Amino acid sequence: MKIDSKAIKKLASLLDETGLNEIEVAEGDQMIRVNRGMMVAGGVAAPAAAAPLAMPSDPTVPQAANTDMPAGVTGDHPGAVTSPMVGTVYAAPEPDAPNFIKKGDNVSEGDTLLIVEAMKVMNPIKAHKSGTVSQILFENGQPVEFGDVLAVIE
Repeated sequence: MKIDSKAIKKLASLLDETGLNEIEVAEGDQMIRVNRGMMVAGGVAAPAAAAPLAMPSDPTVPQAANTDMPAGVTGDHPGAVTSPMVGTVYAAPEPDAPNFIKKGDNVSEGDTLLIVEAMKVMNPIKAHKSGTVSQILFENGQPVEFGDVLAVIE
């Protein structure tokens, strides 16, 4: 099998752009998987070169995920609003617009609470129930992982 180094570099670049940990592309009987830990091309593994991510000093640049979640708030909490995907969370539809929600707001089932951007697609995250927003557990522009608790509706 001929290894397409340009395709691997492009997929690795997509990992950096999207914050994903792994991406896989298949065409016919050939498959390329790029993982932050390994690159796999047709079943042959080789070490991947991963560049360290520097934390930007600019407050408008997305920052590291918030791991300071209050005790007792997990994805199992009945009011937990969790991220359905890996991406970047946004509190408003555009930079100068007001946030969708703030602590203490009353929301109805189906209301848009926030947006998670994944692979350049803006995904509205809607309330799964009506109630009052008791906690907001993310910063605007913060990267999130699948299952991260982003807000709580009581």
